[in-house]
Amino acid sequence: MSIKSERYGQLPGGEAVLAYTLVCGGLTARILSYGATLDSLWAPDRDGVPGDVLLGFGSLAERLAHSAYQGETVGRYANRIAGARFALGGKTYAVEANEAGRTCLHGGGEFSHANWAAEPAGEATLRLRYQSPAGSMGFPGAVEAEALFTLTAQDLTIAYSARSDAATPFNMTNHAYFNLACGGDVRGHVLQIDAESYLPIDGDSIPTGEVRPVAGTAFDFRSAKPIGRDLEDADPQLVQCKGYDHNYCLAAGGEKLAAVAVDPASGRRMQLYTDQPGVQLYTGNFLDSPGKNGVPQTQHSGFCLETQAWPDSPNRPEFASCLLLPGEEYTSKTVLKFGVV
Repeated sequence: MSIKSERYGQLPGGEAVLAYTLVCGGLTARILSYGATLDSLWAPDRDGVPGDVLLGFGSLAERLAHSAYQGETVGRYANRIAGARFALGGKTYAVEANEAGRTCLHGGGEFSHANWAAEPAGEATLRLRYQSPAGSMGFPGAVEAEALFTLTAQDLTIAYSARSDAATPFNMTNHAYFNLACGGDVRGHVLQIDAESYLPIDGDSIPTGEVRPVAGTAFDFRSAKPIGRDLEDADPQLVQCKGYDHNYCLAAGGEKLAAVAVDPASGRRMQLYTDQPGVQLYTGNFLDSPGKNGVPQTQHSGFCLETQAWPDSPNRPEFASCLLLPGEEYTSKTVLKFGVV
């Protein structure tokens, strides 16, 4: 086990961005201070040959110019808030409308575009901290957030925590784009999601409020199937998004196995465990940017499994509350376990 740091680049204001490389057994992870970003994750195939299973960029300049949250930590509120506003304590808060001027996406991008303070917290553990001032992106309360990345010989654990001095909606996740083949598209990846229902969305990608069973639809991943099998199904939910970009409703309770992805060609398998109530499947429907090693990122060249509270929960009292109160601590945990088949 080891961890080392190096200078990765410089932000326009002159602040240095650091890269931390964690090594344990057959896994290697590189994490950037900018955005508390999971930048690279090397895992072996069935022949023991390591490969980077994450999409990303060849430089900080490319990330700043083109990133669609590749590997970045997102918050204060992962996913979308309808109308970029919500009511709390008898007051309406207008937050950053950074998506078509109508919705607040990923908290306005605040956490993803911040340069976090980072320090080793063990032989293969990195702790990153960020302070979000009251009123940032329109959200109430000053928040102290922490991201803890821990690598073992077979898995990567991402643990988030936060405290606020005033009531505020809160929901963090990591936005990694996976490609277990380390190239090409992910249509042939075989995916299983342990969810009986999902959330249909409107034209602004906001949940309609319906919790729809997956049975008999293209959204049914209860039995493993290739991601591409129903990707171009005539279901209006898929047509409007050009693929999957929906929250799957997970079983209530503690940590559980939520999803399993396999690349049949390389044999790489990734199991995703989480204590969160939802996971957003996004199939990279609009990817179009430079990528690592000079290989462009294109449509469906990666997929995301974003563990999260349900989207637009601040405006949906029928959804589980995402409210972080003073004196309480927000926590979330996601484990990515790697193996081969």
